[in-house]
Amino acid sequence: MGPCTRTRTRTRTGTGTGTATATATATATATCTCTCTCTGTDPAPIYIGGPVHSRAAGAPTMESPGNLFCVAAPSGTGKSSLVKALLELDARLAVSVSHTTRAPRGQEQDGREYWFIDEAAFRQMIDAGEFFEWAQVHGNLYGTSRRAIEARLARGEDVVLEIDWQGALQIKELFPHAVLIFILPPSWDELRQRLTRRGEDGPTVIDTRMVNARHEVAQARHFDFVIINSLFETALFDLKAVVHSQRLRYAAQMRNRSQVFSALGLI
Repeated sequence: MGPCTRTRTRTRTGTGTGTATATATATATATCTCTCTCTGTDPAPIYIGGPVHSRAAGAPTMESPGNLFCVAAPSGTGKSSLVKALLELDARLAVSVSHTTRAPRGQEQDGREYWFIDEAAFRQMIDAGEFFEWAQVHGNLYGTSRRAIEARLARGEDVVLEIDWQGALQIKELFPHAVLIFILPPSWDELRQRLTRRGEDGPTVIDTRMVNARHEVAQARHFDFVIINSLFETALFDLKAVVHSQRLRYAAQMRNRSQVFSALGLI
């Protein structure tokens, strides 16, 4: 796949094949542009679309009892392993299952790893505003369903998303109480070693991922929490601590335990 240029301005629609570009005409002020080469096996999505618009009637607000956690990190930092371990330890957390137009691989099952749909159905969901954000990667489309997350949050469930940093900032606009967590590597040398050890990419792709990682890491300042994954067990402890701390915040407790707060005359 050739060079990929991303331009973000509170995007509403996007187009892309080998080159992906997203633009918008909204009155937003923040614009971020980066240039990278996106190659390799099943990389993190490049967000070239994704509706960002006014919160629809009935969509969750700060009063939604559930908590929403967005975890972002450069490739090779250990994000997926940390989230998987967290889910095994915390029964109150659920991971959001994305939609995709690609075919299932190996033992993948519909509704477990992904919801597998055709492109026509995916495009209809885009037009209907059913995705928080959507991506086009290597000719396949990926998207996170609004409905599934909204329903879980309304029921008081906690949801975790593994997501690109741009997608995380989109989520924050729709759900101001969303908690954004960025995973950092301990050093650039260690990140390169991890990418090499996992054996998925050649030297050229690893070089590209390292270039992309420098831009991604620079976005950590926009996140609520930053965890440095030097030692996996320590990083997992920190991730659990963030989740638990968020649940104990006054606003989160008021959303989730509104009856108690009401009985005590706090709301």
